[in-house]
Amino acid sequence: MARVLPGGLPRRAAPDVRRAAVPWAAPLYVGAVQLGAYATARLPARRRTELLRAHSTNVANLRAGRWRTLVTSAAFVEHPLPVPYGAALLAALGTAEVRWGARRAAGVFAAGHIGASLLVYAGLRARGHGRPAQAPVGDAPSDTTAQALDVGASYGFNATVGALAATVPHRGVRAAATAGLLTLAAVPVLRRGRTFTDAGHLAALVLGVAMGAGMRSRTGGDGAGANQA
Repeated sequence: MARVLPGGLPRRAAPDVRRAAVPWAAPLYVGAVQLGAYATARLPARRRTELLRAHSTNVANLRAGRWRTLVTSAAFVEHPLPVPYGAALLAALGTAEVRWGARRAAGVFAAGHIGASLLVYAGLRARGHGRPAQAPVGDAPSDTTAQALDVGASYGFNATVGALAATVPHRGVRAAATAGLLTLAAVPVLRRGRTFTDAGHLAALVLGVAMGAGMRSRTGGDGAGANQA
């Protein structure tokens, strides 16, 4: 609705920034990860494994103080992204960028990725993974798990999806989407052959839902702020 200036001239309403926004950070990130995956796939197998392990958020790296892997691990994947997964990742990150702006969307992704990685690290350390090989605890395979390849965008992806679900305006849809995602993420954790990444995906999703709920409580809507990047 147009506003009227003191002189009687109408002022046009400000455009809807969220609907006019076009995501740029999401395609840039997904494209860079995919190109990097194709590049690393051309390396000799041993060199490729060494590179991925050096950027993994595994127990060995974090225990040695290589905290940079909390960031660099999101830039690498073990294999080029399959088309369905790459499209889903791009859609989730692009939607978050349009709704919240590039900086806030990147913040949710980073917080989920780093937060879930640290929670998984703490859980593995508590179970004895990463201790010296001569002093194993129970049946914890200290070498294999401590030095596992743990790279990729899945933690940040889960956090973003969780935050998007928690900021759906319609209460019923929001509750159904959140409950459905949490159930899907919890099933692999409850099965017998679960892995630490299954727990990481659930942790990232919970972190995302919490961040989305926080955004809703601050804005009273879908989490989109007035000032977007």
